[in-house]
Amino acid sequence: MSAVLFDLDGTLLDTAPDLRRALNEVLAAHNLPLKTLAEVRPHATHGTKSLLTLGFGEGAFEQETLRQAFWDAYLRDISAETRLFEGVSQLIGALDAAAIPWGIVTNKVTHLTVAALPHFPALDACKALVCGDTLASRKPDPAPLLHAAQLMGVAPGQCLYLGDALTDMEAAQGAGMHGFVASWGYVDDSHPDWPAKAVLAAPEDLLKWCKITRSNS
Repeated sequence: MSAVLFDLDGTLLDTAPDLRRALNEVLAAHNLPLKTLAEVRPHATHGTKSLLTLGFGEGAFEQETLRQAFWDAYLRDISAETRLFEGVSQLIGALDAAAIPWGIVTNKVTHLTVAALPHFPALDACKALVCGDTLASRKPDPAPLLHAAQLMGVAPGQCLYLGDALTDMEAAQGAGMHGFVASWGYVDDSHPDWPAKAVLAAPEDLLKWCKITRSNS
């Protein structure tokens, strides 16, 4: 394969602890029950709307004051507990060493994404960044993945896409890319039935699909 594209939350970064902190800060301000990490994790991959719905119920995302309060709380300490998933740094290092370009396609909005990424130098070599508000559409629409491939000058059929949500696999399928499930992320129980090339147990498992041997990494 000529290039690799990644989802961000739940694939490269374990952001759930900081998303929980931000959500609980807003919930506390409204005297509402706080959420556990176990409650937040399944929603972390689906972004602000899913998290606010978890905390406040349907329609919460449409309330600008709640949305902005959550974003402000998140930005105040965006990397306090967020970490690269185990094995991600080694995977990225192997891709860089093999001169395989890689990029990120996330539904996370741009201002949150660009605030988070500088805290993780292992991700500095990202060749294409497409966020949830970069285009008029977002995953599961394939357009963001196609745009990222175009930015890297790579044919979609020569790209792998790694993500942890059904929307990721649907977008990859629609873009004509090979989709791989990051089972270490925020996957739900239906993931074995997703339209994916394979379900990976660890980040390094992607290397064989890139034709990189671990001894070379």
